[in-house]
Amino acid sequence: MASQRDVRNRIDAVKNIQKITRAMEMVAAARLRRAEQRIEALRPYADAIRRMTREAANAAGDVPQLPILEEHEQTNKVGLLLVAGDRGLAGAFNSQIVRAGVRAGREHSADSREALFFASGRRVASSLTFRGLEPAASFTGFSDRPAYADARGIAEKLMAAYVDGDVDQVEIFYNGYISPIQQVVRRETLLPLQRATILDDGEDSDEDSSEDEHQHHALVEYEPDPEVILGRLVPDYVEISVYRALLESTASEHGARMTAMRNASDNAGTLIEDLTLEMNRARQAEITQEIMEVVAGAEAL
Repeated sequence: MASQRDVRNRIDAVKNIQKITRAMEMVAAARLRRAEQRIEALRPYADAIRRMTREAANAAGDVPQLPILEEHEQTNKVGLLLVAGDRGLAGAFNSQIVRAGVRAGREHSADSREALFFASGRRVASSLTFRGLEPAASFTGFSDRPAYADARGIAEKLMAAYVDGDVDQVEIFYNGYISPIQQVVRRETLLPLQRATILDDGEDSDEDSSEDEHQHHALVEYEPDPEVILGRLVPDYVEISVYRALLESTASEHGARMTAMRNASDNAGTLIEDLTLEMNRARQAEITQEIMEVVAGAEAL
C-alpha cells in the first residue's frame, strides 16, 4: 500500500489537473456561444447562395463552357478537403474527420481514382503526414475563429486545382454542429457543379410544395443571362460552402472540447474521492501499526 505522502501528492496533482480542465471547459463554453451566433447569422445567407446557384443552373440548362463549370470527361483524381482543428483535447473531434477522409480515399483508390488530400487544421495535417498521406496543401492557424478570408484562400486553392486539372472532383469533410454533445461528420461534393451538394441536409424538394411556389420560381427573369450569373455565383458558392464548413467545425470543436473537459473534470473528482479513501486507509493502517508497537513495547516491559 502506498504511503500517505504518495497518495497526498497524487491527490494534489489530480486537483491541479481538475482546475485546468474546468477552466478549459469554461473557455470552450464561452467561445461556443459566439460560434453558434456566427453560424446562425451565416446559415440564411449560405442557404440563399445555394438556392440561387441551383435555380440559375436550372435556368441555364446546359452548364456554360467556363473552366470552373466544365465537368471533366473522367474522374481520375479526387481532392479531399478535411476540416478539423489546430489543437487536441476535444475527444474524437479530429480523429473522426481523419478516419472519414482516409476511408473515402481508400474507396476512391478501390475504384481506380487517386485521392489528393487538403488539410485545414494542424491536427489533420500531422495525422495525414503520420499515415504517409502528405497533404497537397495545409491551412492552419485559424480554427478557433476562422474569417471569410481564410475560406476564400482555401476555395481559391481548390478551384485552381480543379481548373488546372490537378483534380477532377472536390469533396469536403467536416463536423456538422448539432449540439454541444453531438457533432456529425458531413461529406459534401463541391465541384463539379453537376455533382455538387447544393441543397442542405434539411432542404428537400418536397412533393407537397405548392404550385404557386413552383410558378414563382418559373417566372424568375435573369438580367444578365443565367449563364453569366451562374459563372459569378459558382466561386461564391464554393467560398461560402467552405466558410460554412469552417464555422460548423469551429462550433463543433468548442462543443466537443467543452464536453471532453467536463468529463475529465468529473473523472478527476471521482479519482480524488478514491484516492482520499485510499489515504484514509493508509492513515488508519499507520495508526493501527503504531498502537500495536506501543502495546508490544508495554508487554515487553
